Amino acid sequence: MTRALMFQGTGSSVGKSTLVAGIARALANRGLRVRPFKPQNMSNNAAVTPDGGEIGRAQALQARACRVAPSVDMNPILLKPQSDIGAQIIVQGSVFGSAKARDYQSIKPQLMPYVLESFARLQAQADIVLVEGAGSASEINLRANDIANMGFARATGTPVILIGDIDRGGVIASLVGTKTVLDPADAALIGGFIVNRMRGDASLFDAGMAAIAAHTGWRALGLVPHLEALRSLPAEDAADLATHAPDRRSDAPLKIAVPLLPYIANFDDLDPLRAEPAVDLRFIARGTPLPTDATLIILPGSKATIADLAVLRSEGWDIDILSHHRHGGAVLGLCGGYQMLGRAIADPTGLEGPPGAAAGLGLLDIETVLIGDKRLTATSGHLLADGAAFTGFEMHIGRTTGPATADPLLRLADGRMDGAHAPDRRVIGTYIHGIFTADAARASLLHRFGATAAPRELDREIDATLDSLAAHLERHLAIDTLLTLPR
Repeated sequence: MTRALMFQGTGSSVGKSTLVAGIARALANRGLRVRPFKPQNMSNNAAVTPDGGEIGRAQALQARACRVAPSVDMNPILLKPQSDIGAQIIVQGSVFGSAKARDYQSIKPQLMPYVLESFARLQAQADIVLVEGAGSASEINLRANDIANMGFARATGTPVILIGDIDRGGVIASLVGTKTVLDPADAALIGGFIVNRMRGDASLFDAGMAAIAAHTGWRALGLVPHLEALRSLPAEDAADLATHAPDRRSDAPLKIAVPLLPYIANFDDLDPLRAEPAVDLRFIARGTPLPTDATLIILPGSKATIADLAVLRSEGWDIDILSHHRHGGAVLGLCGGYQMLGRAIADPTGLEGPPGAAAGLGLLDIETVLIGDKRLTATSGHLLADGAAFTGFEMHIGRTTGPATADPLLRLADGRMDGAHAPDRRVIGTYIHGIFTADAARASLLHRFGATAAPRELDREIDATLDSLAAHLERHLAIDTLLTLPR
C-alpha cells in the first residue's frame, strides 16, 4: 500500500508548507513517486491546474517539488475568504458555494467524501503521499467534524509529525501543550516532532529537544536551522508578506507601492518584481498613506473587489492614487485591481459579497459586471508593444467592456486580446496573472517603467531553491526514520 505521512503544526505559519515541499523534493531526488496533499486550505493565493480547477498556491509549489503537474486532488477543499466571517468554498477545483465560518462547521461532513476520494486517487499514483494539515493541531474547539487535521488522520490512519516554530518563541510549551490537550487517540497518531527555523547555535537547544521528547513521548526527528534562501519562495498567506519582504532598496530606480487590501489575492504575481535589484517594492499597510515618491502603484488581485475598493476609499488611498497619477505617476491593475481602475463595478447576483455596485477609480474607460462562470485557464501570449513572450493564467469572473479595451496590453495565444490602456498610457490593466514570471515580459515591463531587469531565469532559481531546501533537510531531519513511521 502507498505510504502517507501527515505534517501538522502547533499553529499557522510554522513552516508546514515549506517543509513538505522540501521533503517532497528530497524524496523525489531519491527516486520515489511523491504527491502532496492538503485536505483543506484557506488562502486567496491560488493556482490554476492543467485539469481546469484551482488549488492553493502552496500545493502547486509542492507539486513542482515532486516534479509533477498540479491537480485539483492535491487540495480538494479550498476556502477563499470573502469577508471577516465567510469564505467561498472550492471543492475539487470548482466553486461549491459560500458559507460563514460557523455554518461551515456543519458543512464539513458533506466534504469529507471528496477529501477521501481525492486522497485515494493520489495514493494510486504514488509511492508516498505527504499530507499537510491546516492551522493548529490543538484546535480542539474545531475537532468535531474536522477534515483538515486529526479528523483526516484518524479517518485514514495516517501517522502525524508535529511541527513547532522556535523562531516565534514558546516552542517547548506549544509542542508539549498540544500533547496535553489532544484526545489520547489523536495523540497516539503522532510519531514524532520537528522544531523549525532555529537561528544561531543549534546545540543550545539540545536540552530543549530532549525535554519535549520526555514530556510527550514523541521522537525528535530534527531541529531545522533557518534557511535564508527560502525568502525567494512564494508566501502562502497575506499575513506572511511582511516576513517575506526584502531589505529596503532606497537607491533602486523603480519604487513600487502596493496597497495591502484585506482580500488581496494572487499576490505572488509580484514576487518576481520584489526580487529585482532595480525595484523597491513595498506593501503599504492600512493606516499609512501611499508614498509620494513611488514611480508605480500596483493594485493586485482581490477575492472581494467591491469590498476591497471600499477599504481603499476608507483609507484615503483613492485620493493618493489620483494624486499620484495627476503628478505623472503610473498605475497598473491586475485582475481585481484592473476592475477597480474602471468607471464602475457591478455584482448584481452577489458572487463576491452582497449584491451591489460601486464606482471605480475612473482611470480607465471600462466597466465591469461580475457575471458568468469563473474563467480558469493557463494561457500564454505576448506583449503587443514589443512582442515579449509570457505565460500565465486567468482566474476571474466578470465581463469588462469599454473604449479602453480597444488599446489592449496583451495578445493571447488563442487570438484574444487582454487588458487596456488609458490614453496617456500611464494607466494599464490586465486580467492575466503571472506575467512578471516570464523573464522577457518582466524585462519589457520594467523597461517601460524606467528600470532594467537583472539577467535571471526564475524557473531555474525556484528549482535550485527547492534542491537547496531538500539538501538542507537531508542534513537536519531524520528522513530515513520518517519513512519507517507506522501507518
